[in-house]
Amino acid sequence: MTDSPPRVAVVGSGAWGTTIAALIGRREPVALVCRTAETARAISGTRRHERRLPGIDLPRDLVATADASIVSAVELVVLAVPSAHLRGVVGSLAPLVPPDADVLSLVKGIEQGSLMRMSEVIADAGGIDIARVAALSGPNLAPEIARRRPASAVVAAADLELARRVSARLIRRTFRLYVNPDIVGVELSGATKNIVAIAAGAADEIGFGDNGKAGLMTRGLAEMMRLGLAMGANPLTYAGLAGIGDVIATCGSRLSRNHRLGEELAKGRRWSEIEATLPGVAEGAYTVVAALELARRHGVEMPIAREVHAALFEGKSVMRCLIDLVSREQKDELADFGMWLKGLSG
Repeated sequence: MTDSPPRVAVVGSGAWGTTIAALIGRREPVALVCRTAETARAISGTRRHERRLPGIDLPRDLVATADASIVSAVELVVLAVPSAHLRGVVGSLAPLVPPDADVLSLVKGIEQGSLMRMSEVIADAGGIDIARVAALSGPNLAPEIARRRPASAVVAAADLELARRVSARLIRRTFRLYVNPDIVGVELSGATKNIVAIAAGAADEIGFGDNGKAGLMTRGLAEMMRLGLAMGANPLTYAGLAGIGDVIATCGSRLSRNHRLGEELAKGRRWSEIEATLPGVAEGAYTVVAALELARRHGVEMPIAREVHAALFEGKSVMRCLIDLVSREQKDELADFGMWLKGLSG
């Protein structure tokens, strides 16, 4: 363990925040800012976070603390809290953040009410210049990365120098990072793929089969793109890690909390019963309301999101939702091709 003070602080000690802190802590000192002193003490005492990352040894240069003032001396603040709590956390943290520090969001969601992306919430809640905010997204199942299995992600920022600076700090031999200036597309795809993952989990539970699930994922990606393009995203982002890469991982793995939520819904359980039993937050359940409101405002059709909402909040059975999806009227698969071309040439 070095005597140097941490120059990076990760705020949020869930599975993903702890994983990123551990990744950083293997190269340099890092502070993991926990919500409670009890959690910080447990991590410090055992060098593990058994509740969120069972069986993973944490590096000695990871300092767990509940004292948020530690961020006042860092060069990079990484935010890894649930989307529903991000505004409050940033609001209380912002006065402590150095004016020249970079800010990285690991949060995948859309804020209900404001319909802001997470980088916009950070800027709005903290009075932080949005040009200082980057976002990381991709097929990032925390338990695999914590065990140093190969993974890739993309760091997005309007300022590519910021994206490169952040990625240089996080990149490792088993964690390959790319950069992308399309923060709109990266954040929107990272948020909306969680909705598709809920549908995929439900399809797996009822025995939809590989063909049916592949169709569901593909059409889910199409509606993710429709919303993103209507909001100014680059369509090529959806062919990358934050788009199809994240869809494949989150829809295909039982490590995904959103996939598990879909499975539990298909068993006939209600969201109110499932929520407290998940090992963390299933962001898709919170994102779907905001995504459908954005779709309405932009005149975009999102039938899978609509059925996920019905299963979560309207008491509609998963079987009925999936039947209604496959029974929809025929349409031209490339009906949106003109929009895609416009996005590519814009």
